[in-house]
Amino acid sequence: MNKVIDIKAAVDKIKAGDRLMVGGFGNIGAPMNLLYELGTRPEINHLTTISEDFHSSGKEWQSFNPMLLNGQVDEIIVSFFGHKWAQEKMDKGEVKLTLVPQGTLAERIRAAGAGLGGFYTPTGVGTIAAEGKEVREINGRKYVLEMPLSADVAIVKAWKADRMGNAIFNYTAQNFNTAMATAATTVILECEVLVEPGEIRPDEVQLPGVFVDYVVHCPMARF
Repeated sequence: MNKVIDIKAAVDKIKAGDRLMVGGFGNIGAPMNLLYELGTRPEINHLTTISEDFHSSGKEWQSFNPMLLNGQVDEIIVSFFGHKWAQEKMDKGEVKLTLVPQGTLAERIRAAGAGLGGFYTPTGVGTIAAEGKEVREINGRKYVLEMPLSADVAIVKAWKADRMGNAIFNYTAQNFNTAMATAATTVILECEVLVEPGEIRPDEVQLPGVFVDYVVHCPMARF
């Protein structure tokens, strides 16, 4: 099955009001070309973004910045936040911020992808992170119940992929990408190198194509 489509057609799959997962850790492993294209579509708005951080950058045209400045983002769910422009939007009440401990964020996404109903973690017990959540004592220790976190669309980035969506990541760029690809209804994969099916050995595959709906070939990243 050939899942390769044009980047504009790929971004057409994202709709206003969607919950959007974005892979990467900072800019490492982030789908920069897809983010750039999405930032040219102000009509795709009222988005909730889910990412490790907000991919901070001082360049207005890079990463989340165009979407933010265009008013496309209503809510940001992250584990690390240090973005000046997003902070200004938040102070004005234009953007809602939800902070989630990084390990909890990763596990909530993984739980959604695995079809789990939630999990108990000691992280956040006795803090604001536990407010309004069930707390249970297990073997003498308190744990907070955390629920799965899913999305309508995930945009992820790989180094190499075949036309069926089987992908390989470069070094640490795997980070949140693989988990997010399992936890979204629609998955769009950006890759630098595109090969034919069979050119990637089965034991090399880090993200099976069964989790990928569309592949976008972007040999050059916008940095």
